[in-house]
Amino acid sequence: MSVLQKVKKVLPVMAVAAAVMLSVLVPAGAYASGGSRNTCPPGSKRAGARVDSIAQCNMDEADTENTLMGTVQTIINVIIGVLGLVAVIVIVLGGVNFTMSQGDPAKTKKAKDTILYGVIGLMVALLAYAIVNFVLSSVFTATP
Repeated sequence: MSVLQKVKKVLPVMAVAAAVMLSVLVPAGAYASGGSRNTCPPGSKRAGARVDSIAQCNMDEADTENTLMGTVQTIINVIIGVLGLVAVIVIVLGGVNFTMSQGDPAKTKKAKDTILYGVIGLMVALLAYAIVNFVLSSVFTATP
């Protein structure tokens, strides 16, 4: 059984897994980041204030925009975005190679493999994006 046949068998399973993960993780992350607000305890800088995270209680109001979560999330999102862009470029290059193969079986196989690896890379980047945002919103958002 060739690698392409194995991947063709695994690809539908990966697509279903990606759909399930996105349907479960994205709403959970959206709820966690925009869900209930907390009240700061007495003795903190912002005692009695309503905040998204308990960590914001000892920050000045101007500092709540530049939190550790925001910085880490921005950095990771940029990295994953670049990886997704690279995957799309690989898919496009595979398509160009496929059209330029002129029926040569070796070139056609190489182009198909390039497209397949680009699609797999794009799926990995999308899943990484969903998982990272879910984990960061779960870790950095306080629960009531």
